[in-house]
Amino acid sequence: MVSFSQLLLVSGAALVFALVPGPAVVFIVTRSVDQNRRAGMASGLGVAVGNWVLVIGAAYGLSALLATSTAAYDVVRFTGAAYLIYLGVRRLLDRRSTFEADAVPAQPLGRLFGQGAVVGLLNPKAALFFFSFLPQFVVSGHGAVATQMLVLGTVVVAITLASDCGYAALAGGVGQALLRRPKVVRRQQVVAGCVYIGLGVAAAVTGPSTAKATA
Repeated sequence: MVSFSQLLLVSGAALVFALVPGPAVVFIVTRSVDQNRRAGMASGLGVAVGNWVLVIGAAYGLSALLATSTAAYDVVRFTGAAYLIYLGVRRLLDRRSTFEADAVPAQPLGRLFGQGAVVGLLNPKAALFFFSFLPQFVVSGHGAVATQMLVLGTVVVAITLASDCGYAALAGGVGQALLRRPKVVRRQQVVAGCVYIGLGVAAAVTGPSTAKATA
């Protein structure tokens, strides 16, 4: 059974981590500016689901494998990096909105949710975050370790999701004002593409010894 003090400590620490922008936040904000608040929130919900899958993996030892096996870590790292670079290249090659802002095709929320889930799931930093963060708050004698980690991890994911939705709402308001200008639309596409590619490159060059506990 998780105690109130455990929940309080985890909530405080999770809030600090959630308010520090990381790759997932950049991804969500970019989606929100690119389309609207709902798009950003759908992406954020997907990231949360991906992170919760990592929580399950952490509870049952998957993240332990990532933390101790260089090969397993590299598979996740390079797969996630390749996916982000793929998204970036697609944005750079998409010129349908160069001359008319209204020509930007709105992606279905289901697709954005799926992309967010992939980003959250294939983020090796998030996997290491849940592995190194959660065990610090597990108390011997308070029940099964896996159950405690699932409960505490769910709290972290919920707080992070709330923060991500806040970022999406703020970015969506600014984005809709800017996207009324065709030139701004194209510049935003270039910036978004470069951001995705930059995140992918950063993920690719981040090794196990340099990975930080950020989500």
